[in-house]
Amino acid sequence: MRNGTAITEFILLGFPGIQGLQVPLFIVILLIYILTLAGNGLIIVIVWAEPRLQIPMYFFLCNLAFLEIWYTTTVIPKLLETFVVAKTVICIPCCLLQAFFHFFLGTTEFLILTIMSFDRYLAICKPLHYPSIMTSNLCLQLALSSWVVGFTIVLCQTMLLIQLPFCGNNVINHFYCDVGPILKAACADTSILELLGLLATIFVIPGSLLFTVISYIYILSTILQIPSAAGRQKTFSTCGSHLTVVSLLYGAVLFMYLRPTAHSSFKINKVVSVLNTILTPLLNPFIYTFRNKEVKGALRKAMTCPKTQHAK
Repeated sequence: MRNGTAITEFILLGFPGIQGLQVPLFIVILLIYILTLAGNGLIIVIVWAEPRLQIPMYFFLCNLAFLEIWYTTTVIPKLLETFVVAKTVICIPCCLLQAFFHFFLGTTEFLILTIMSFDRYLAICKPLHYPSIMTSNLCLQLALSSWVVGFTIVLCQTMLLIQLPFCGNNVINHFYCDVGPILKAACADTSILELLGLLATIFVIPGSLLFTVISYIYILSTILQIPSAAGRQKTFSTCGSHLTVVSLLYGAVLFMYLRPTAHSSFKINKVVSVLNTILTPLLNPFIYTFRNKEVKGALRKAMTCPKTQHAK
């Protein structure tokens, strides 16, 4: 224990060096948030409305889109408040709740993307056995396991976190409640929590990345064995969108955690966090739409059918 005045709230600094840009940034972030909700919501509606899209790949895509909606919702509303309020205050229970959902949904996203890479591996490398292996029951079990594992990993740490007393500095130099600043404000030993966080990070990020890389090694090896260039391109196009999303997500996370520490590192980390928590959820629907003929076809069908029915 260390002595200090007990605190009951945290102050989120957001981006303090943007004087004069609060209004335009508020409008831009709000538009991004609306587009993220609309884009990911549209994917869910299209997949469930189009029978041809009700296959494992799009089932996992629906899980990812649903997750992205809530992932951004845990962060953006409070970020918007930092642009219009001089001092953005968040109560300690609210801060811990935001941190829980942020890391729970983030962890689940890594797991779902890993399962999507496994799905692509089976579809490309084991096409004859794919229908018998990737059944609807297995899809449901894999998706549910991702949510349960992500929830359990973060819940275990959160249960220890909520028991800590907090005192001293209550300023969080970020636009959401990150675990690092929260632990620094604790008036008790946090070594166990830090160890659990490190183990969870190793399991989720490098572990899922290793599985994904191995899956794509087998996928690329199989694609290269296809004799025709058209066949190789057509096969690779079925996993191109997933590979793009994986590259964006892991690229941002590995940049934050693996590069050498510098004096401006935390400012850069906040900028990268914007990519990870705001821009990537916005880009995902466009990546899967623009690179996927089935989704584009279903979208065109959904847009033309009402007009046809109206004409009749």
